[in-house]
Amino acid sequence: MQEELLQFKLQHVWTLMDLPNGKRAIGTKWVYRNKKDERVARIEAIRLFLAYASFKDFVVYQMDVKSAFLYGKIEEEVYVCQPLGFEDPYFPNRVYKVEKALYGLHQAPRAWYETLSTYLLDNGFQRGKIDKTLFIRRDKGNILLVQVYADDIIFGSTKKSLCIKFEKTMHNKFQMSSMGELTFFLGLQVNQKEDGIFISQDKYVTEILKKFGFSDVKTASTPMETHKPLLKDAYGEDVDEHLYRSMIGSLMYLTSSRHDIMFAICACARFQVNPKSSHLHAVKRIFRYLKGQPRLGLWYPKDSPFDLVAYTDSDYAGASLDRKSTIGGCQFLGCRLISWQCKKQTVVANSTTKAEYIAASNCCGQVLLIQN
Repeated sequence: MQEELLQFKLQHVWTLMDLPNGKRAIGTKWVYRNKKDERVARIEAIRLFLAYASFKDFVVYQMDVKSAFLYGKIEEEVYVCQPLGFEDPYFPNRVYKVEKALYGLHQAPRAWYETLSTYLLDNGFQRGKIDKTLFIRRDKGNILLVQVYADDIIFGSTKKSLCIKFEKTMHNKFQMSSMGELTFFLGLQVNQKEDGIFISQDKYVTEILKKFGFSDVKTASTPMETHKPLLKDAYGEDVDEHLYRSMIGSLMYLTSSRHDIMFAICACARFQVNPKSSHLHAVKRIFRYLKGQPRLGLWYPKDSPFDLVAYTDSDYAGASLDRKSTIGGCQFLGCRLISWQCKKQTVVANSTTKAEYIAASNCCGQVLLIQN
């Protein structure tokens, strides 16, 4: 707590003063827990970044900015109570006027991002036209890429000296710690090899297998039964909703690198409101499949082209529950899989026949099915 308050003082986060008339101070509290759900960059952007790094054959590095949210200035007029246990002995009734973003304020991530992006833009970077968390700097045929995720930053360049210069630039402006080559990010294990980059989550697989008691079970060859669709099963035996939702949530996080279980998880997730024993059995099958295939992941080889190739396939009115259409698709850069989708679409009555839908799907040429 002392270290945190010292950072507040060094960064001029707030000013002690009397509360103005008509104003109300916000309460404060100390919170000790791991930061979660503070995403800025999308997981697809991280995969795209790593795919480009493998294509250009450069190393990706990582850095962490200490007390990042304390660097962002806020425009709103905000007053907070003095922290519990650290009240000023001479002015215990005064409040702090907040000058910089504090943890817990909804303005904090936005303020930090604006501060960081302004600094990068002033130092020769260009912001991505589509992905606003990506910053690019070009230098005589070389390129430096910077991806921002809350207070974590990953970066890489076709010229190593640009990485060294960027790291020095960041250190001059912000208190940051270099974490070396990227090996673990957003729950993804990143193994940078000479011939490419391998992305996996096998450590996380081990954790959830142990958490839900599947460390010693019989394995399954597929994540779901291929000829037995999930139904509402209104007369089935009820199961614990909290356990079911917890299992689904843990599995959803795994889809960052495991597209092979995407369809099965989405199918089971539709029954979270009133799950039955048949639905829980289907979820358990996914865990048994993971037990047998814990180390699968995404391989981004160095020697592969960078052409964008997309595949899609649809099943007209194929959903067993509501007869909605299902569609699946995936996108590659060369042979590097960077994104995939699996969703339902509302059936619109028109003159298109099922035969025409099949013909349209076949026109795509080679079709890679996301569904089993």
